[in-house]
Amino acid sequence: MTSLTSKAAIVTLPDAVLRQRSQKVGIVTDTIQGIVQSMKDATLDWDQSREHEVGVALAAPQIGKLFKIIVVRNDFDDKDNKGFSVFINPIITKYEGQIEEDFEGCLSVPDIYGKVPRYSKVRVKALDISGREFRVNAEGFLARVFQHEVDHLHGTLFIDHIRDSKNAFYQLMPDGKLDQLDYDKDVKDNRILWE
Repeated sequence: MTSLTSKAAIVTLPDAVLRQRSQKVGIVTDTIQGIVQSMKDATLDWDQSREHEVGVALAAPQIGKLFKIIVVRNDFDDKDNKGFSVFINPIITKYEGQIEEDFEGCLSVPDIYGKVPRYSKVRVKALDISGREFRVNAEGFLARVFQHEVDHLHGTLFIDHIRDSKNAFYQLMPDGKLDQLDYDKDVKDNRILWE
């Protein structure tokens, strides 16, 4: 089994693979398990290169594999915790709660953050790494993570939800702070973001 263990394995805009739809996983084969391991490795490797960020989740298209697979970190607050949960063919079966705006970033959209509206609660159905179905009720940040990652499986990025929101875009600065971007100058016609 080959594993992609470099942060270079993470696909970033304007790579067209990020805009494509992923295919459903039929059987959890050794190849699928290898993709899952590559996703974990790539996220952890990316983590090591980012002082002010933690890779909390990754979708398979982000390493160039168009399969409906996401991995979600078990502890968002502890960079030393290298455990992940695996969700194969994840489906959000219900959106609940309030729509709330909060910051989101993406390993595939380096150094750009946005204030994105998302539901505060979701219900998710998926298969685990052994192919067994399970369900999760998620609230708060975890609900946001699921919505963000499932979007990836449909070729949608967080920036698409705020494309016309003039005050929603921010840039991560070297000191870890977020500075608001000038929409007309830095965002609106930025070919890297919208191609």
